Amino acid sequence: MPGHDIIVVAASAGGVESLAQLAHGLPADLPAAVLVVLHVPPHATSAMPQILSRSGPLPAVHPKDGEVLQSGRIYVAPPDHHLLVKRGYVRLARGPRENGHRPAADPLFRTAARAYGRRVVGVVLSGVLDDGTAGLSAVKVRGGTAVVQDPDDALYPGMPTSAIENVAVDHILPLADIPPLLTRLAHEPVQDAEKGAEPVSDDMKIEADMAELDLDALQRIERPGKPSGFGCPDCGGVLWEIHESDLIRFRCRVGHAWSADSLLAEQSEALETALWTAIRALEESAALSARMAHRARDRGQDRVAKRFEEQVQDAKRHAAVIREVLLKDMASEPTEVIESGRKPDRTEEPDPDGQRE
Repeated sequence: MPGHDIIVVAASAGGVESLAQLAHGLPADLPAAVLVVLHVPPHATSAMPQILSRSGPLPAVHPKDGEVLQSGRIYVAPPDHHLLVKRGYVRLARGPRENGHRPAADPLFRTAARAYGRRVVGVVLSGVLDDGTAGLSAVKVRGGTAVVQDPDDALYPGMPTSAIENVAVDHILPLADIPPLLTRLAHEPVQDAEKGAEPVSDDMKIEADMAELDLDALQRIERPGKPSGFGCPDCGGVLWEIHESDLIRFRCRVGHAWSADSLLAEQSEALETALWTAIRALEESAALSARMAHRARDRGQDRVAKRFEEQVQDAKRHAAVIREVLLKDMASEPTEVIESGRKPDRTEEPDPDGQRE
């Protein structure tokens, strides 16, 4: 009788340290496969397998597409690819981003839950916003076990807090206590392992297939949920609103998926970009109008010059108003940053020797 032998782990900001500590605490004979998603920039070269291999006794790798799952190994999602679980092997896919990420935690958790049901343990560690929450909900729906790092113990509590607020979590623990729990669960036989608390729903199948770039799923006219009044920040398409218990999510026709918090964050960033673009356009307009006013003065066209000078003042006044809005918004932003200076929802890894790549 199998134990909880599929362990899926999500981390973001603060995740390098958390994952290294997790790997350090797992035994060499762990009878489970561990699959990890850490948010990294899409064009980075990830050193996480080397870091995790040096941190503990389990070998860690970036798997190849179609690689067979083996117990006692750590599989790390490579940059710009979703790591997905099939029955007995893994898939790598450049499917639609979820919560602005690829790799993202939700596709990993969802596909693992679909394939292995009660045998899955979902683990959410340090990170901001809420990637992993919807995936952890899928794990619970299929009868799996949900484990979350205590937010008070996490460097960035956003992801653990979101999971706790939206999912019936089984274990909330400090990071140091999670490896012993996972070891115990891996050895603990799973009764009726082939049965989930609920069968795999059509919506779960569709969303899992979308991450894998399945054409039938992507071309379906029907979508999970109902059309909302919001547009997808990635492609501009209509977002479908999906309700799972108290959790609200969104997914567009081509498959981009967003939680409510991630959508708000992305809309805020898009608004800021639009405001900076408006400032640039206004300043360029003021500069051009000033040049035209100077030219009109040189030609003795005072009335024309005055009109251009009024346009200069209008453009500068409007730019000043937008700049003031941006300055107030910056003053109200949280001060959380990571060492690289990036926003803390993407993690830049150090190399195995402790230097940044």
